[in-house]
Amino acid sequence: MSTAEPFFGLSPTHVLMATVGAAVFAAYLLPRVAFMRAASSSGLLMILGLVAFTFIPGMPEALDPTVSPRLWEILSEIAVIVVLFATGLRIDNVSSWSRWSPTFRLLLIAMPLTIGVVALLGWGLAGMTIAGAILLGAVLSPTDPVLAGDVQVGPPLEGGEHPVRFTLTAEAGLNDGLAFPFVYLGLIIAAQGADPSSWLMEWVMRDLLYRIAVGAMVGAMVGWALGRSLFSAWGSAAIEKSGPGVLALGAVLLCYGVVELAEGYGFIGAFTAGLMCRRTQEKHRFHKRLHAFSEAVEHSLTAILLVLLGSILPALWPVLDWRHTLIGFSLLLVIRPLAGWLSLLRSRMPSGDRLIVGFFGVRGIGSVYYVGYATGHMEFVNEEQLWALVAYTIFASALIHGATSFIVDRYVSPWSGDATSSTSSEGLSR
Repeated sequence: MSTAEPFFGLSPTHVLMATVGAAVFAAYLLPRVAFMRAASSSGLLMILGLVAFTFIPGMPEALDPTVSPRLWEILSEIAVIVVLFATGLRIDNVSSWSRWSPTFRLLLIAMPLTIGVVALLGWGLAGMTIAGAILLGAVLSPTDPVLAGDVQVGPPLEGGEHPVRFTLTAEAGLNDGLAFPFVYLGLIIAAQGADPSSWLMEWVMRDLLYRIAVGAMVGAMVGWALGRSLFSAWGSAAIEKSGPGVLALGAVLLCYGVVELAEGYGFIGAFTAGLMCRRTQEKHRFHKRLHAFSEAVEHSLTAILLVLLGSILPALWPVLDWRHTLIGFSLLLVIRPLAGWLSLLRSRMPSGDRLIVGFFGVRGIGSVYYVGYATGHMEFVNEEQLWALVAYTIFASALIHGATSFIVDRYVSPWSGDATSSTSSEGLSR
């Protein structure tokens, strides 16, 4: 009896590879053919993932995140730390407090406001538990450094970073890590209850203060050491021989691992490491090569994740109702824009620039990581709702922000400096 496979047998693995490859190729090529320019491919990747897993024969079943959250967590974790390191590398000018002030306003005012309002809606409108609602607010609060590349500063050494682009870049670099204390808060309440007397002090001292400080300081030290090594006499020789790939990947993994071993937030560490590595030799041409490799890895991982994320949308659709839809669109169109605009009221940004910064709170891969991490460590009553709302909010964000990213291109030139800030707001007001 022959055990040989049929000559034209369809292996689900090979069908998956071919289909995902075709989806990625089409998503990046079609916008350039149709619009004769680069365009955001995030929404198209998710749509093609949905179509491929629903209609193409021989495809394996979509990877259910409620059953296998760990794989989603690992894939998104690698993508986020690579892009955070690259984000730190690409910032050319960190010269003054006034340049950073809008970013810190977004982090200290807009982000907690967003978490609080989304959590309140999750609890009061969607009927989630307190722990599930806080987790929902936490995972949906950070803007994404992966999908927001169209509205951020360009590669290293391009210069002319507009305040709007700088603010969106720096915010995305830092707030992925700053959402983690609130993810832990949701886990703590799920495990110990809502009475703060038993856990509040420990949460503040360990999860809020210690882990943020360690992430920033250890990441900066590792980044400084990497920079000093790379741009020393012997390091420069190694650079020329080894190329950027192995160094970039090694730097990211080293930094993230060291920070996590020290019980800090590795996301903050990855960003500050890239930022500090760049400061040790700001004008060296190798930064462009290092960034280019990191960006290539980031785009590859993100494309696969978005196709997979699109594939699970049909399975998660039955979990959603009008209340979840209202929460998602309220976050993208009302809560984040209003919180961002209010947090920048007393800053030096013109009104038009504040509107742009508030509106472009892109949601993405960081949210996938957080919900994967939380549901992988503890079973939540509202787990399916969390995954469904996160997936559909990312999908809506990819469509809305991808379709409107021309606003930043039109009114905020990547080459314009602070002097053009006022002209961008004039353009918006017309």
